[in-house]
Amino acid sequence: MTIRNLENAVHPKSLAVFGASVREGSVGRVVLQNIVDAGFRGEIWPINPKYDEVAGRRCYAGVADLPGIPDLGVIATPPATVPGIIGDLGARGTRAAVVITAGLTHENGLRQAMLEAARPYLFRIIGPNTLGLMIPPARLNAGFAHMAAKPGNIALLSQSGAIATSLIDWAAENHLGFSHIVSLGDMADVDVGDWLDMLAGDAHTSAIVMYLETIPNPRKFMSA
Repeated sequence: MTIRNLENAVHPKSLAVFGASVREGSVGRVVLQNIVDAGFRGEIWPINPKYDEVAGRRCYAGVADLPGIPDLGVIATPPATVPGIIGDLGARGTRAAVVITAGLTHENGLRQAMLEAARPYLFRIIGPNTLGLMIPPARLNAGFAHMAAKPGNIALLSQSGAIATSLIDWAAENHLGFSHIVSLGDMADVDVGDWLDMLAGDAHTSAIVMYLETIPNPRKFMSA
């Protein structure tokens, strides 16, 4: 795959947050609050059939109920629901999602089901099993890191959420900012080579820091 449709994740004008919640300590609550607190300028649509309102915003039951087509989906729902959500988003016109949810594995078939749901739409998936996506210059913090990063010119690509949060802490103490912080997670679709290609054309990025445990496509990585 290439960087096709990744611009929807990097420059979204609207977000749909699946699993948005009012429950204290839940990932869905933290993710939505982080998005709001970062000052994201576009539309923010919480989705959870349990609620009519979350964080002072109308909450929708599903993709079909949304008033528009979200550029980016942010998914923090149980693993079995993810393939269906991806299919619904793709059919609606969305082309990218951050899948925070863990537990979509080869063994239980959910990873493959998610990818098959995405394939007809050339839908891009960041994750699953990711801390999220943070683009400080765009005021986007679509994840559950415990603190936001300042804008800067360093991009961080990390397979480990723990490493990413540690570096965010360290950077804050040393007054450094970031252009992108991408928790790559399991890299079921979007991998480090894809994001390197994306960053090559990013005016905000002058340096890239990577923490990698695997390189699933070495040829693509070296090309990038």
